[in-house]
Amino acid sequence: MLQYGLTFDDVFETNRMIEEANLDVRTITMGIGLLDCCDPDPAVLRRKVYDKITRKAENLVRVGEIISERYGIPIVNKRISITPAALVAASCEDPQYPEFARTLDQAAKDVGVNFIGGFSALVQKGMTRSDRLLIESIPDAIASTDTVCSSVNVGTSRSGINMDAVSLLGRKIRDLAEKTADRDSIGCAKLVVFCNAPDDNPFMAGAFHGVGEADTVINVGVSGPGVVRSALKGVRGENFEVLCETIKKTAFKITRVGQLVAQEAARMLDVPFGIIDLSLAPTPAVGDSIAEIFREMGLEYAGAPGTTAALAILNDQVKKGGLMASSFVGGLSGAFIPVSEDRGMVEAAEAGSLTIEKLEAMTCVCSVGLDMIAIPGDTPASSISGIIADEMAIGMVNSKTTAVRVIPVWGKTVGEHAEFGGLLGSAPIIGVNPYSCQEFIDRGGRIPAPVHSYKN
Repeated sequence: MLQYGLTFDDVFETNRMIEEANLDVRTITMGIGLLDCCDPDPAVLRRKVYDKITRKAENLVRVGEIISERYGIPIVNKRISITPAALVAASCEDPQYPEFARTLDQAAKDVGVNFIGGFSALVQKGMTRSDRLLIESIPDAIASTDTVCSSVNVGTSRSGINMDAVSLLGRKIRDLAEKTADRDSIGCAKLVVFCNAPDDNPFMAGAFHGVGEADTVINVGVSGPGVVRSALKGVRGENFEVLCETIKKTAFKITRVGQLVAQEAARMLDVPFGIIDLSLAPTPAVGDSIAEIFREMGLEYAGAPGTTAALAILNDQVKKGGLMASSFVGGLSGAFIPVSEDRGMVEAAEAGSLTIEKLEAMTCVCSVGLDMIAIPGDTPASSISGIIADEMAIGMVNSKTTAVRVIPVWGKTVGEHAEFGGLLGSAPIIGVNPYSCQEFIDRGGRIPAPVHSYKN
């Protein structure tokens, strides 16, 4: 018997999953609370923020590399999430948000992490002055930094949807697309709009450190669509009971790997262990794809009739398997369906099997929402706001997390491709319904919470 209840058979099986099916730990994310950095002087605030981040995370990358080498488990990313910046900088008369973002960027680079998330605002019921200033600054802040990621929570099942914020974000997404037009509007890939955002999500671009969290915490996001696909090859033609049991058992094994890494990282860094996020995050690598799991389940392409049912099965069994493996499951935990980051999803979109409307239907049963979808650069801001509002409504009514990360690729239209590089991959430009929702968005105000939210 080895450490953390693992046997040598577990180790051998894990090695097979790593070598043959692209199993990896997608990220170790250190959450850092910054409320104790508040100061009315923006320069002093930025210095305190930089000092705390670099002090707390100075060993994060090195520890990740040691664990990866020790156990032979690839750890793809090391990241940081912070208390939502709009809360931290509210102490300043003039928060100077673009400078704040550049401070975060420098801190992230100096400790060597891939991304830092938390240039964020929580505006589900209304916007403070600090919230509005942060949202207004997003295009400049993201376009002028390399590692900073931003998110805005505009709705919850208890508060409803802040449509003033939804309208403003539609315009800001367009502005950010234009400011990063020379890179296929990649800046929009670092901005997520949420309903029911979790406080402990380790995945970018939506990670932030919730105010109910410990001062510093380690959250780990595992991955393994290729492992699930490989397991399903052994049960081709079997009934749904066998299919579900196979996914559940595989998710259990993947989660145990994540638990090992999370506990070891927390021990070595002397930081509390937070959660394991089970989300099956695909990559552009061949076979490491949610869409390929659908094919193994019997669908010709993602988007074919039956896709939403297949995704519901996958999401549910992943959660069940993970909950058996760990008592500390959190974040988003399910199946991501980003288009550009999943080669099989790209192929389905190119074949005409996937549309925004079908993707929206799928988000009713998966863990996140409309993710990494490239749309025409001339899409009106009001239409982007309408897409956000639709997705937020799904999250609000169904008491689940939903999100929108769409990329209006400046200067490109349907039939062309956007290239983002690395894990972000590439994507065909998908058409948007041409009919206007301008008058609907212009109403402003707040969509009230649904009746089933009134329970205590």
